[in-house]
Amino acid sequence: MKDIIILYSGGMDSSVALYQYTDRVRLAVSFNYGSKHNVREIEYAAKNCKALDIEHRVVELDLNKMGFVSDLLQSGGEIPDGHYEDESMKKTVVPFRNGIMLSIAAGIAESMDCNKLLISNHAGDHAIYPDCRPDFIQSMNDAIRFGTYNDVEIMAPYTNLSKREIALIGKEIGVPFEKTYSCYNGQKVHCGTCGTCTERKEALKGFDPTEYQR
Repeated sequence: MKDIIILYSGGMDSSVALYQYTDRVRLAVSFNYGSKHNVREIEYAAKNCKALDIEHRVVELDLNKMGFVSDLLQSGGEIPDGHYEDESMKKTVVPFRNGIMLSIAAGIAESMDCNKLLISNHAGDHAIYPDCRPDFIQSMNDAIRFGTYNDVEIMAPYTNLSKREIALIGKEIGVPFEKTYSCYNGQKVHCGTCGTCTERKEALKGFDPTEYQR
């Protein structure tokens, strides 16, 4: 039964979710929200959806024009190098991003009579991103379920898993990690030094097909 709408960036974690739940995914939704790496991510998202014969929809949502402040956005400063746990990485937080995307996806889900939203937040995000934490996901789940006629619910299977654990799931089910994109700088070749590249290297250690600049 295809009852899932997945929030799909084209990155490593959401690609594992896409491949893991392929048989249930009715629609993959990507958000072009104005980040420095959106264009690259969406290119990879489209390719994976085509390979799996999954409908892919891009929602245009330019947060730069709405006054959002984040170095991740095109209107922000330079992307800091370092690990996600570093204080500097808070500069890459896009305020309430998951809340906004989940709300839009919930409306799409109700319109399509789907009752599951799949998001791939994980435990490594908790320290920096408040809208990835278990309490947030549970609260959003309650709000969305109460606010939809068909009781739409959030599936967040990786909330308490590390990125390494997600990578190992992907390895086991044959996810083509070379067809995923993570770099916050949005360059053709992963920079290898930004927070998400650093975390990607750690997660895929031993079976990483990614080309990095450094």
